[in-house]
Amino acid sequence: MSLKIREQLANHLQIGSVSVASRVLQAPLSGVTDLVFRRLVRKYAPNSMMYTEMVSAKEIHHLKQLPQVMAIAPGEQPISIQLFDCRPDFMAEAATKAVAEGAQTIDINMGCPVNKITKKGGGSSLLRQPEVAEAIVKTVVEAVDVPVTVKTRLGWNETEINILDFAQRMEQAGAAMLTLHGRTRAQGYNGTANWHWIAEVKKVLSIPVIANGDIFSLEDAIACLEITGADGVMCSRGTLGYPFLVGEIDHYLQTGAKLQPPSIATKLECAKEHLQGLWEYKGEKGIFQARKHMAWYCKGFPGATELRDQLSQITSVAQGKDLLDRGLELAQSQDEDVLLAQ
Repeated sequence: MSLKIREQLANHLQIGSVSVASRVLQAPLSGVTDLVFRRLVRKYAPNSMMYTEMVSAKEIHHLKQLPQVMAIAPGEQPISIQLFDCRPDFMAEAATKAVAEGAQTIDINMGCPVNKITKKGGGSSLLRQPEVAEAIVKTVVEAVDVPVTVKTRLGWNETEINILDFAQRMEQAGAAMLTLHGRTRAQGYNGTANWHWIAEVKKVLSIPVIANGDIFSLEDAIACLEITGADGVMCSRGTLGYPFLVGEIDHYLQTGAKLQPPSIATKLECAKEHLQGLWEYKGEKGIFQARKHMAWYCKGFPGATELRDQLSQITSVAQGKDLLDRGLELAQSQDEDVLLAQ
């Protein structure tokens, strides 16, 4: 990456009235980016914008108490709450409650490709309803005193790529930032993200544009930023079982230096911390949710497959920690063998 680009990205990201001291953001991920996961990511990327899991405005409308996915820890900043629905009034109501909960920005999901979301008019289905999308943004902007942002995709499918017009509509409606996943709704998470479309969108907008899609490493982030000219990157699936990624990219943008990748032992210690956190926060439900996280951590080292299979069946935090301790012993012995061979 050229020094000029890196120096530009070392400056604060300005999202409307909110200044963020990092150009690397952690994406909202359903069933993943709860308070426990965000705490782990923030351990390595303290200045990055975090997002809650996607929250249904309809659910908030009908509930007397806010759902746990909207919970924000004291002092957890910068933080945004992501909402979805197709009704401007429901979205405005939900946004008001989200700000009261502590959200510094409101992010509107217009990119989720999942059928159960799109068939009800939410997520990426709004790409086919730009007038409704505009109305949502305008109504939410009027309802809250924090910046409103939008996360979306290139279009419904390859023959309906309408992102240039759609993105300009979002800016005109009052969006303070646009995050663009370089795939269509039809692609889901298959194929390759088209970063060149993000570059085209960057040319026509004056608000910050954040690139999203296929950021699995520091090298991916560098290539994406060079191709797109985006104002930052948002990490999604690359952080599953690897909450170090956002911090690694941010460190490089700030210093120009590449961090040493975490050892196997460090990854498994992080897995233990994640498991314990989910247990303390959600109890038995947290143990069952932890199974998928443990599987994501257990990759790329001898014995990982067996350990992953065992962790996928845990029923208690003690059982999980015991298995991870055994994995740690093996990992540490391997690290010692590597040092002796050097």
